[in-house]
Parts: sequence; C-alpha cells; structure tokens
Amino acid sequence: MADKYLELVNSGFTKNLAKTLGLPRPSILRRYEPGAPLVPGPVLLLGGSPQAQNISDTLLGWGLDVRRHAVGEGKIGAIILLLDEVSTPGELSEPMLAAGHALRQLAPGGRVVSISRKALATDAPALTATRSGLQGSLRSLGRELRGGATANGVVLGERVDATAPSAIAAVRFLLSGRSAYVDGQFLEVDTTDGELPANFEKPLAGKVAVVTGAARGIGAAIAATLFRDGATVVVVDVPAAGDALAKVANQVAGTALQLDITRVDAGAVIIDHALARHGKLDIVVHNAGITRDKLLANMDAARWDSVIAVNIESQLRMNETFLGAELPGLRLVSLASTSGIAGNRGQTNYAASKAGVMGMVTASAQAFAASGGGINAVAPGFIETEMTAKIPVATRTVARMLMPSLMQGGLPLDVAEAIAFLASDAAGGINGQTLRVCGQSLVGA
Repeated sequence: MADKYLELVNSGFTKNLAKTLGLPRPSILRRYEPGAPLVPGPVLLLGGSPQAQNISDTLLGWGLDVRRHAVGEGKIGAIILLLDEVSTPGELSEPMLAAGHALRQLAPGGRVVSISRKALATDAPALTATRSGLQGSLRSLGRELRGGATANGVVLGERVDATAPSAIAAVRFLLSGRSAYVDGQFLEVDTTDGELPANFEKPLAGKVAVVTGAARGIGAAIAATLFRDGATVVVVDVPAAGDALAKVANQVAGTALQLDITRVDAGAVIIDHALARHGKLDIVVHNAGITRDKLLANMDAARWDSVIAVNIESQLRMNETFLGAELPGLRLVSLASTSGIAGNRGQTNYAASKAGVMGMVTASAQAFAASGGGINAVAPGFIETEMTAKIPVATRTVARMLMPSLMQGGLPLDVAEAIAFLASDAAGGINGQTLRVCGQSLVGA
C-alpha cells in the first residue's frame, strides 16, 4: 500500500488494537524472494488423475514435500487439485470437499491451484458443465481465503497433458510468490510448446527485451524484473522523460532509447536499436500508455484520439513491423486493464483502448505463433502507483476494502512478475490470452 495502514494493522500494538476494534486487516502478501522456498510448507495433491504420479514426481524434483492425504495438524503450503479427468458435476464433490477440509491448515500466503481441461463447444453438456463449474467454484473459493492465500487454475487444451512444459511452468508460477496478486484466474495451455528454463531463478537468461513506457512506475518495475530474471533490457520512453529513462537504464545495466512510439517507424527504430546494440530481439513489452479521463458527454477529439493513438494504434503498427521482420521466437506482452473488462466511469476512451489491446492479442496469436513466438496481455487492476497516490486517501482506502479477499492494491512488481512469466520460453504453450493481476477485483487501473 502507498500509506501506512497495511503496516499498522499487522504489527505491534496497532495490530492488536485493529483486531479488537474489528478493523479490516489485509495481510502482507507473500512475494518472490530469491532463494526463498517455493511454497511455505508441504503440498497436498488431491484428485485421481492418471497424471498424479507424474505431477508428484515433478514437485518432488523441486524439493517440495508432497502429500496425497491430510497432514494431521501441521500447516500446508499449497493444495493442488488435479481434476483433468472429471467428466460429471458429481465428480467434483469428493476433491472439492477434501480441499475444503484442508483449508484450515493452509499457511498464510498459501496457494490453491487446480489443473483441469478446457470446456469445448463440441463437448457433451455434462462435460462442459463440469469444467465450467470447477472454474466458478475455484473463483468463489478464492474469495473465502484469508492470510494472503490465493486460488487459481491451469486449464489444459484438448491435446495437452498436465506434464506439458507450459502446464508445469504455469503451476510453478501460481504456486510461487511471483503470483502474489493473481487470484481467481486461469491460465490456458493450448499447445505442448514451451521449454522449461535450466535455472528457474534466471528464466530469461540470454534474452534481449524491450520495454516501452519504462521511465517510471510499472514500466520501470518491468524492466527491473526482466533484468533480475537474466534479460538484457532496452528501455524506451518519450524524449521528455530522458533523464528518468537514463536512470532506469543504468539500474538495469541496459540501454535507453528515446522514442515517441506513435511514430510511423517506431517498430523499425526499436528493431534497429536492439539488433545494433545487442544482436537480437526476443521480447517486447508494450507498456506505454496514457489516460485522458473525461465523461463522454464532455470528451473532445484531442482526449479521445491521443489515448487511442498511444494505447492501441501504436501497438498495432509496431506489431505489423515485428511480424514483417520475421524475428524468430519473438514473445510480446501488452498491458491491458480491468477497465477494458468492466469499464470505468469517465474512461470510455481508455477502456476502448485497453479492450482493444485484448482483442488485438487474441487475433494476433496465430501470426506470432507461426514464427515460434506468441503474444499475451496482462490486465492490472488497482495497482499502487504515483497515479493512484493522487486519489484522495479516503477513496483509496474504501477501494481497497472493496477488494474481496486480499483487501489491498497490488504493486507494480506484481504486474511485472506476470509479464516476466508470459515473456519466458516456459510460457510458449500460452498464447492469445489476457491474465488479470487484480486480486480478484475489477476496480480499474
């Protein structure tokens, strides 16, 4: 949080006072720390799938303590529901109730992760009802969890099994502290593409990444996270942000490119810089964006057109250039927003641009996959930035309390973690999707 409330209700005398007064007490979230355990305790694996032993072996290979039954009175770090073979609604009863009985043992910052299959239009009604029903159930479970715990799922495509590289990578991401502000979400793995990293601490080693809008806020956090994960980073922003951009470039030992991304040749300039300075281009993060909020009745063309030009038209134009350059394995991640999903008062222009980003990602997936790459989007919710810090304190506090289970805004780092995962080769089987990073709230960013 941007203020002291989170700290006050979780420490010392004020913690006890908040408890006595019945004040909302958001938990300190478990975020990734190098060298820290993947999960804070044993993993309970539930479900009768034929893949159970393979998943168990994978978890054991990560050094985790895997249990197939309740673990007495001790705490558990995660519950994995392996439900890729369920076919009728009645089959959900046993594993879901078993998970429910274990929830009291779930440690603070624990994780519940389901592995299921995608509901297809060609499936029998009972099968579709079962697979859709699981997603509704897990989202509801996420709203019941406390202590910073979250519930998310991995959804397997028709010809993908639970041990496919991107399925395994998605499970690891959702178990880890990297997914601290991802809650009630499902990552679809549609192909067997993807390659697990040799070192999970440096999954982007050897990659060259470009981040637009990188001079501050979420963009700077993305650059820092990609660098932490092993990438060489090119940071891009407008010339007016040159000093701040140079500072970020120095912090990530990368290079700075001052560029207005609405230029017709912006994509070509980015490619030329990356190839000339670093020899290749593997990752592009479309983060640059602006807001020009106004009720539509009072909106003028300048406000509308500038937001569309920066937030979506520039990306469409650059993507055409990237595809034309035939950069092998290029992975793109675009910043959307929950405003583009649920809408926000006074943001008809912004919501149009961010919903447009999600549509662009879906429609572009096949083209980028053809060259061995992919494109996805991340939709942040209420993220604590310089922009949100300008919202009146009372308004911010109420907005946080409306967030179902986590009761707090996310951090720029939370958005960056999701982007780093989707930009990795391990996510090669995930394409054309939008992952919300919103603590299961639609309070817009």
